[in-house]
Amino acid sequence: MTRGSILIDLEEQPALNVQDAAPVPDFASSVPKGQAMQLAARMGARKPSRLARWFWTLLVGLVTAVVWGAAWNFVSGLLARSPLLGWAIAGLGTAFLLVTLAMLLRELARFARLRRVDQLRSMADLAVANRSLHAARDVVDRLDRFYSDRSDTGWGRARLSERRGEVIDADALLELAEVEVLAPLDQMAQREVEAAARQVAAVTALVPLAMADVVAALVANMRMIRRVAEIYGGRVGTLGNWRLFRAVMTHMVTTGAVAVGDDLIGTLAGGGALAKISRRFGEGLVNGALTARVGVAAMNVCRPLPYSSGRAPKASGLVKRALMGLFDA
Repeated sequence: MTRGSILIDLEEQPALNVQDAAPVPDFASSVPKGQAMQLAARMGARKPSRLARWFWTLLVGLVTAVVWGAAWNFVSGLLARSPLLGWAIAGLGTAFLLVTLAMLLRELARFARLRRVDQLRSMADLAVANRSLHAARDVVDRLDRFYSDRSDTGWGRARLSERRGEVIDADALLELAEVEVLAPLDQMAQREVEAAARQVAAVTALVPLAMADVVAALVANMRMIRRVAEIYGGRVGTLGNWRLFRAVMTHMVTTGAVAVGDDLIGTLAGGGALAKISRRFGEGLVNGALTARVGVAAMNVCRPLPYSSGRAPKASGLVKRALMGLFDA
């Protein structure tokens, strides 16, 4: 049997309008933004509320009182039952308290050294602002004493001592100190920043676990800031490291430096290209670039002298050296 043709009338349906078509997707919006680094920066810069500080202070006090009371009762009962063993435990407890006190004193000494770095920087800024040669010489003397126990600065300090008498300008004297003493330390700090940027980029790109990139960014950045501080002579402990980390991250957040800016346009272009192949690789590239920017901020915070004109490192240059060839494969 032969079936006839079927005619469907579409005249009553509205005609399609090109203007009503959905817009072409904006691939620029898919460029990675470095979410792990931005989250790590916000977590580091977050200041606990007064209620939270009271909570932790009271909790630590309560736990300390309970532990101290339990230890006292334990040692007292042990002394009553077995004096020899009780005195041995009491001696161990006393040794533990002495070690804890020594660690606390060491932390305070390291905080004092960090304050010396801040004072040197403030005095140098004041000497430059007032164009005072006397103040600049005082800063140079303090800088020489600050690094007197560092053998790696011995040659530079000797050169500075030989040439400082020839300089009669405050800016030139501080720049001479910067070139002779701090330039080698700047190179060491830049290598630490590049290593941290590579680590954060690689972990973000290669570890697919949730929040692993955030943890890696926090740990790598805290280690990097600690190493940068130690390179410039600011010996830090656990509390000092956290203080520096918060100071750097707070500066980054308040100045908007954790956002992607003009100095990372080239990195963003590479991140966008990599994101078309793998989102993780693009995020890794941008997280590494933002880590380099954190490193530059750490160098500015930890350096005992401000940068003279044209000597401050650029995040873009550190990014190129740190990430060059990392994702070529």
